[in-house]
Amino acid sequence: MSTGTATKKALCVGINDYPGTGSDLSGCVNDAKDWKAELERRGYAVTLLLDGQATRAKMGEELVRLVQDASAGDSLVFTFSGHGSWLPDDDSDEVDGRDEMLCPHDISQNHYLLDDDLAEIFGRKPPGVHLYFISDSCHSGTVARFAPPLFPAATEQQPRPRLLHPENFVKSREELARIRRVSILPGRTPQKYPALLAAGCRDPELSWDAWFNGRPNGAFTRVALDALKKNPTTPKLWMTEIRTKLPAANYPQTPSLYGSRTAKRGPIF
Repeated sequence: MSTGTATKKALCVGINDYPGTGSDLSGCVNDAKDWKAELERRGYAVTLLLDGQATRAKMGEELVRLVQDASAGDSLVFTFSGHGSWLPDDDSDEVDGRDEMLCPHDISQNHYLLDDDLAEIFGRKPPGVHLYFISDSCHSGTVARFAPPLFPAATEQQPRPRLLHPENFVKSREELARIRRVSILPGRTPQKYPALLAAGCRDPELSWDAWFNGRPNGAFTRVALDALKKNPTTPKLWMTEIRTKLPAANYPQTPSLYGSRTAKRGPIF
């Protein structure tokens, strides 16, 4: 969809169904649909990938198309709601020894979307294109406990962390041994995407699948969308509004904004 000479496009991904892992989620499809509705209201043409549509191959294909078809002045948004995870780093570019990842629907078939993959795809962004990445997933941490609801009357079901520990999908004994060694390494590697990243949590926190009035959503997505109703004019002001609700006593996740100072103080979507 065009506004003047600029184009606004988005890719929204939501994955509840993770076959073969025993770790399905509840709110991610709703997250993606809710982001689609919000972005369409703001003039974006949105591609939606849900559950079985969101394979590693299809996500990569749509991300490449989103970025490569853009021109200076265009605005792009990629939202992901689903599990995050990590594997031991093989190229020594990670301080914590981990390559973080988004977990596609087919992760149990050893199909990953690593941070290195995202950096390579996002690096194709032409100069002058605004690229926003909104991630409601866990990128690190340990196998987590359950937590009470964000709002006292929000749910009749237990929330669930959006972390898929690599032991859920890695089968090789040698690789599992490497994972257990890396699990104890301290440190954090700054994100390296040429995009403005709005993340649902910091390392080593967790993002949570929650319920609100009987409907599942990500805690971060719900709060982030509500914060947009206050009409913040920059991503920085948007994140400031989000942080009035998260972290909360029941949801100790700290939404964070990563990117250049210019991008943080620039236009929002």
